[in-house]
Amino acid sequence: MRHPRGWRTERTHDWIDVLSSHMHLEIEGEPVRAEVVWSTASTYGHFTAMQVRGGRTRGLALHLRRLEAANREAFDVGLDGERVRALIRHALGETKDASVRVYFFETDGEPAMMVTVRAPGGVESPQRLQSVRYQRPDAHLKHLATGQGFYSRLARRNGFDDALLTGVDGMVAETANANVGLFDESGVVWPDAPQLDGITMQLLERKLPERGVSSRRIPVRLRDIPSFEGAFLSNARGVAAVSLIDDIPLPVRAERMKLLSDAYASVSWDAL
Repeated sequence: MRHPRGWRTERTHDWIDVLSSHMHLEIEGEPVRAEVVWSTASTYGHFTAMQVRGGRTRGLALHLRRLEAANREAFDVGLDGERVRALIRHALGETKDASVRVYFFETDGEPAMMVTVRAPGGVESPQRLQSVRYQRPDAHLKHLATGQGFYSRLARRNGFDDALLTGVDGMVAETANANVGLFDESGVVWPDAPQLDGITMQLLERKLPERGVSSRRIPVRLRDIPSFEGAFLSNARGVAAVSLIDDIPLPVRAERMKLLSDAYASVSWDAL
């Protein structure tokens, strides 16, 4: 977690205390307090987020591939996948169910790995989205140097659940915290735009065709939204229906959402 440089106030110290009390953090296998992270961690880095149940997670190979590719792009070094797994297990300890994040950030010119462990999470459904003109730089990376959090907070202040990030001519990309998909008569459509290839999205792209459901990527613009039969979000916490984008109401189709949930539930869990 981060805040802009120089944004350190008494309220920030309160936030750090709350963070320390609700999250277990380890850097390179050593427990640390949040204020240590604050004082040493760079905002240059990348991460992946996963839900752990019974000491297992979905799409582990995809998580490791994401970290490997980002490490090479950000730091020009590889990744020891077995060490990543070992440090996750170490941070979890006896905890079997959790929300886990694995960060690589720059410290003293070298990448360091931080694992955070929090209570397990889910996603509320349905969601309401406010569109904004913003796309993440280097959107294919799940990196730290991004302004999407500002737009997510702005959307919540305006009564929405999250921000829908769009580009030129209203080109739909992703939300601040998830991938977005849409339903049409043939199956599922993912916007073809600069975005993160989310782990849950990748898993659904594999599983849906196995169940006879088309899954494809095409350009989608805001003006196209009313022509679709519904929309949903996917991230590490699962899938959720979308009931509103700006002032456009969208039908929440229980049968379509069940199809997605069943496809995701069919993904095997990988031992950490």
